Amino acid sequence: MRSHSLILPTLLLFAGQTLGQTTATNSPTAPGSTPPDTTDEAEQAWSFSAAVYTYIVPEDSDYAQPTLTLDRGWLHLEARYNYEDLETGSVWVGCNFSGGDKLAWEITPMLGGVFGNTDGVAPGYKGSLSWWKLELYSEGEYVFDTGDSSDSFFYNWSELTLAPVDWFRFGLVTQRTRVYETDRDIQRGLLAGFSYKALDVTTYVFNPDDSKPTVVVGVTLSF
Repeated sequence: MRSHSLILPTLLLFAGQTLGQTTATNSPTAPGSTPPDTTDEAEQAWSFSAAVYTYIVPEDSDYAQPTLTLDRGWLHLEARYNYEDLETGSVWVGCNFSGGDKLAWEITPMLGGVFGNTDGVAPGYKGSLSWWKLELYSEGEYVFDTGDSSDSFFYNWSELTLAPVDWFRFGLVTQRTRVYETDRDIQRGLLAGFSYKALDVTTYVFNPDDSKPTVVVGVTLSF
């Protein structure tokens, strides 16, 4: 009877040790265990956006300006139409850099080829600086016109916005363009934008003090 009375406690002790070892090994917080590394997966993921900006220009032809972007880690690819000139396309490749916490920054230096009514080579950039609910965004390029060097020019678009809530922002915008005729070298205006999930809609009013200001409506889908 004594031998049988020892077998049962021994089996219970062995089972308890085995169960404890199995639980500790499978626990993601067990000492010595390695949590899943999602960094490589994030760097390998593709992100895509498609945007169309409709320009309503007084006493000139209205037009649409589409842009497609594709990003994966440091790689940035982009295609534009009616950006540098009407009936002109451009393709771009760039490198993404970012950093900061409370004061976050992003910068993407790029190199593009321009073809159509304007032919050339264009170094450019995209960048942003964010703090609290404020963001400064700017993009620009210098087009070296290979057909006529005197037509080379610098283009810039910049925004300063405040987002009191996640889905709404408003602020100031400036642009320098040669796509359409304008009396101002640098146009300035106001903007208001709304976002819902992957959709963003923003309206820009350039030169609001003019009797007929230029209105731009931008629609962007991001995935």
